[in-house]
Amino acid sequence: MYKILIADDHPLFREAIGNVILSGFPGCETLETEDLDSALILAQEHDDLDLILLDLNMPGMNGLNGLISLRNDSPTIPVVIVSAEQDKQIVLQAITYGAVGFITKSSPRDQMTEALQQILNGNVYLPSDIIRSERPTSRIQRRHEENQIPAEMLSSLTRRQLLVLERMSEGESNKQIAYNLNIAETTVKAHVSAILRKLGVHNRIQAVLSAGNVDFSQYLKR
Repeated sequence: MYKILIADDHPLFREAIGNVILSGFPGCETLETEDLDSALILAQEHDDLDLILLDLNMPGMNGLNGLISLRNDSPTIPVVIVSAEQDKQIVLQAITYGAVGFITKSSPRDQMTEALQQILNGNVYLPSDIIRSERPTSRIQRRHEENQIPAEMLSSLTRRQLLVLERMSEGESNKQIAYNLNIAETTVKAHVSAILRKLGVHNRIQAVLSAGNVDFSQYLKR
Protein backbone atom coordinates (compact mmCIF):
# COMPACT_ATOMS: atom_id res chain seq x y z
CA MET A 1 0.00 0.00 0.00
CA TYR A 2 1.15 3.52 -0.72
CA LYS A 3 2.00 6.12 1.90
CA ILE A 4 1.41 9.72 0.81
CA LEU A 5 1.92 13.08 2.54
CA ILE A 6 -0.55 15.86 1.67
CA ALA A 7 1.03 19.26 2.41
CA ASP A 8 -1.55 22.04 1.91
CA ASP A 9 -2.83 24.83 4.14
CA HIS A 10 -6.47 24.50 3.02
CA PRO A 11 -8.30 21.84 5.12
CA LEU A 12 -11.05 21.41 2.52
CA PHE A 13 -8.54 20.70 -0.24
CA ARG A 14 -6.61 18.28 1.98
CA GLU A 15 -9.89 16.45 2.58
CA ALA A 16 -10.78 16.49 -1.13
CA ILE A 17 -7.41 15.19 -2.37
CA GLY A 18 -7.42 12.66 0.47
CA ASN A 19 -10.76 11.34 -0.81
CA VAL A 20 -9.36 11.14 -4.35
CA ILE A 21 -6.39 9.11 -3.07
CA LEU A 22 -8.46 6.72 -0.95
CA SER A 23 -10.98 6.22 -3.74
CA GLY A 24 -8.34 5.54 -6.40
CA PHE A 25 -5.92 3.65 -4.15
CA PRO A 26 -7.88 1.76 -1.45
CA GLY A 27 -5.88 1.08 1.68
CA CYS A 28 -3.45 3.91 0.99
CA GLU A 29 -2.11 5.65 4.12
CA THR A 30 -2.19 9.46 4.08
CA LEU A 31 -0.52 12.02 6.33
CA GLU A 32 -1.44 15.71 6.37
CA THR A 33 0.30 18.97 7.17
CA GLU A 34 -0.35 22.66 6.55
CA ASP A 35 3.10 24.30 6.25
CA LEU A 36 6.57 23.64 4.91
CA ASP A 37 8.34 23.31 8.27
CA SER A 38 6.11 20.46 9.42
CA ALA A 39 6.31 18.87 5.95
CA LEU A 40 10.11 18.82 6.24
CA ILE A 41 9.86 17.21 9.70
CA LEU A 42 7.32 14.59 8.58
CA ALA A 43 9.44 13.72 5.54
CA GLN A 44 12.42 13.09 7.85
CA GLU A 45 10.30 11.00 10.25
CA HIS A 46 8.66 8.98 7.47
CA ASP A 47 11.39 8.19 4.98
CA ASP A 48 9.19 5.38 3.63
CA LEU A 49 6.83 7.90 2.01
CA ASP A 50 5.97 7.02 -1.58
CA LEU A 51 4.96 10.55 -2.51
CA ILE A 52 4.59 14.10 -1.21
CA LEU A 53 1.84 16.32 -2.64
CA LEU A 54 3.08 19.86 -2.11
CA ASP A 55 1.10 23.10 -2.37
CA LEU A 56 3.08 25.98 -3.87
CA ASN A 57 1.49 28.70 -1.77
CA MET A 58 1.26 27.34 1.77
CA PRO A 59 3.18 29.03 4.64
CA GLY A 60 6.96 28.72 4.41
CA MET A 61 7.09 27.79 0.73
CA ASN A 62 8.36 31.09 -0.69
CA GLY A 63 7.48 29.91 -4.16
CA LEU A 64 9.62 27.08 -5.49
CA ASN A 65 12.23 27.54 -2.74
CA GLY A 66 10.17 25.24 -0.55
CA LEU A 67 10.36 22.51 -3.19
CA ILE A 68 14.13 22.90 -3.36
CA SER A 69 14.40 22.64 0.46
CA LEU A 70 12.29 19.49 0.53
CA ARG A 71 14.25 17.88 -2.31
CA ASN A 72 17.54 18.72 -0.57
CA ASP A 73 16.37 17.36 2.79
CA SER A 74 14.61 14.23 1.49
CA PRO A 75 16.01 13.53 -2.00
CA THR A 76 14.67 9.96 -2.17
CA ILE A 77 10.99 10.92 -1.76
CA PRO A 78 9.21 11.97 -4.99
CA VAL A 79 7.45 15.34 -4.78
CA VAL A 80 4.48 16.48 -6.85
CA ILE A 81 3.36 20.10 -6.94
CA VAL A 82 -0.40 20.49 -6.53
CA SER A 83 -1.39 24.08 -7.20
CA ALA A 84 -3.98 26.45 -8.63
CA GLU A 85 -1.11 27.97 -10.63
CA GLN A 86 -1.44 27.52 -14.41
CA ASP A 87 1.61 29.36 -15.72
CA LYS A 88 3.54 27.16 -18.15
CA GLN A 89 6.93 28.49 -17.05
CA ILE A 90 6.24 27.77 -13.37
CA VAL A 91 5.21 24.23 -14.30
CA LEU A 92 8.48 23.75 -16.22
CA GLN A 93 10.52 25.35 -13.43
CA ALA A 94 8.97 23.01 -10.86
CA ILE A 95 10.04 20.01 -12.93
CA THR A 96 13.49 21.50 -13.43
CA TYR A 97 13.84 21.90 -9.64
CA GLY A 98 13.06 18.24 -9.03
CA ALA A 99 9.28 17.74 -8.92
CA VAL A 100 8.11 14.55 -10.63
CA GLY A 101 4.78 16.05 -11.59
CA PHE A 102 2.50 19.07 -11.52
CA ILE A 103 -1.22 18.67 -10.87
CA THR A 104 -3.57 21.66 -11.11
CA LYS A 105 -6.22 21.96 -8.41
CA SER A 106 -8.87 22.51 -11.07
CA SER A 107 -8.24 19.05 -12.55
CA PRO A 108 -11.25 16.70 -12.63
CA ARG A 109 -11.20 13.88 -10.10
CA ASP A 110 -10.53 11.19 -12.73
CA GLN A 111 -7.63 13.21 -14.16
CA MET A 112 -6.08 13.59 -10.69
CA THR A 113 -6.35 9.85 -10.12
CA GLU A 114 -4.75 9.12 -13.51
CA ALA A 115 -1.97 11.64 -12.78
CA LEU A 116 -1.23 10.03 -9.41
CA GLN A 117 -1.22 6.57 -10.99
CA GLN A 118 1.28 7.69 -13.65
CA ILE A 119 3.55 9.20 -11.01
CA LEU A 120 3.36 6.19 -8.69
CA ASN A 121 4.24 4.03 -11.71
CA GLY A 122 7.47 6.00 -12.03
CA ASN A 123 6.46 8.40 -14.81
CA VAL A 124 6.52 12.20 -14.82
CA TYR A 125 3.13 13.90 -15.10
CA LEU A 126 2.71 17.27 -16.80
CA PRO A 127 -0.66 18.97 -17.43
CA SER A 128 -0.86 18.68 -21.21
CA ASP A 129 -3.31 21.59 -21.60
CA ILE A 130 -0.84 23.97 -19.94
CA ILE A 131 2.24 22.55 -21.68
CA ARG A 132 0.55 23.01 -25.06
CA SER A 133 -0.57 26.57 -24.29
CA GLU A 134 1.10 29.55 -25.87
CA ARG A 135 2.44 32.17 -23.45
CA PRO A 136 4.00 35.57 -24.09
CA THR A 137 7.79 35.35 -24.31
CA SER A 138 9.34 35.92 -20.89
CA ARG A 139 12.94 36.10 -19.72
CA ILE A 140 12.76 32.46 -18.63
CA GLN A 141 11.25 31.42 -21.94
CA ARG A 142 13.94 33.28 -23.87
CA ARG A 143 16.56 31.41 -21.87
CA HIS A 144 14.88 28.12 -22.81
CA GLU A 145 14.84 29.19 -26.45
CA GLU A 146 18.56 29.95 -26.31
CA ASN A 147 19.09 26.34 -25.20
CA GLN A 148 17.00 24.82 -27.96
CA ILE A 149 18.04 21.55 -29.57
CA PRO A 150 20.41 22.21 -32.52
CA ALA A 151 18.81 21.44 -35.90
CA GLU A 152 21.38 18.77 -36.70
CA MET A 153 20.47 16.86 -33.52
CA LEU A 154 16.77 16.93 -34.40
CA SER A 155 17.61 15.82 -37.93
CA SER A 156 19.39 12.79 -36.48
CA LEU A 157 16.09 11.51 -35.03
CA THR A 158 13.99 9.07 -37.04
CA ARG A 159 10.42 10.04 -37.89
CA ARG A 160 9.05 7.74 -35.17
CA GLN A 161 11.46 9.20 -32.62
CA LEU A 162 10.30 12.70 -33.58
CA LEU A 163 6.68 11.64 -33.05
CA VAL A 164 7.57 10.22 -29.63
CA LEU A 165 9.50 13.37 -28.64
CA GLU A 166 6.60 15.55 -29.78
CA ARG A 167 4.20 13.66 -27.52
CA MET A 168 6.71 13.68 -24.66
CA SER A 169 6.83 17.48 -24.94
CA GLU A 170 3.04 17.55 -24.63
CA GLY A 171 3.24 15.79 -21.27
CA GLU A 172 2.13 12.33 -22.38
CA SER A 173 3.30 9.24 -20.48
CA ASN A 174 4.88 6.24 -22.21
CA LYS A 175 1.54 4.44 -21.93
CA GLN A 176 -0.34 7.30 -23.61
CA ILE A 177 2.28 7.59 -26.36
CA ALA A 178 2.08 3.85 -27.02
CA TYR A 179 -1.70 4.04 -27.32
CA ASN A 180 -1.72 7.14 -29.54
CA LEU A 181 1.00 5.85 -31.88
CA ASN A 182 -0.33 2.29 -31.82
CA ILE A 183 2.98 0.77 -30.72
CA ALA A 184 4.10 -1.27 -27.71
CA GLU A 185 5.07 0.54 -24.51
CA THR A 186 8.44 -1.26 -24.58
CA THR A 187 9.00 0.21 -28.05
CA VAL A 188 8.25 3.69 -26.68
CA LYS A 189 10.81 3.16 -23.91
CA ALA A 190 13.41 2.13 -26.50
CA HIS A 191 12.64 5.26 -28.55
CA VAL A 192 12.92 7.46 -25.45
CA SER A 193 16.34 5.99 -24.62
CA ALA A 194 17.52 6.61 -28.20
CA ILE A 195 16.16 10.18 -28.11
CA LEU A 196 18.02 10.98 -24.88
CA ARG A 197 21.24 9.55 -26.30
CA LYS A 198 20.99 11.43 -29.60
CA LEU A 199 20.09 14.74 -27.94
CA GLY A 200 22.87 14.41 -25.38
CA VAL A 201 20.55 14.82 -22.39
CA HIS A 202 20.41 12.76 -19.21
CA ASN A 203 16.69 12.43 -18.58
CA ARG A 204 13.19 12.87 -19.97
CA ILE A 205 12.69 16.27 -18.35
CA GLN A 206 15.76 17.77 -20.03
CA ALA A 207 14.47 16.47 -23.36
CA VAL A 208 11.02 17.97 -22.76
CA LEU A 209 12.44 21.34 -21.75
CA SER A 210 14.78 21.55 -24.73
CA ALA A 211 11.99 20.57 -27.13
CA GLY A 212 9.50 23.03 -25.68
CA ASN A 213 9.35 25.35 -28.71
CA VAL A 214 10.34 23.02 -31.53
CA ASP A 215 8.15 23.17 -34.66
CA PHE A 216 7.81 19.41 -35.16
CA SER A 217 5.77 19.81 -38.34
CA GLN A 218 8.87 21.23 -40.04
CA TYR A 219 10.89 18.08 -39.31
CA LEU A 220 8.04 15.60 -39.87
CA LYS A 221 7.61 16.82 -43.47
CA ARG A 222 10.80 15.00 -44.47
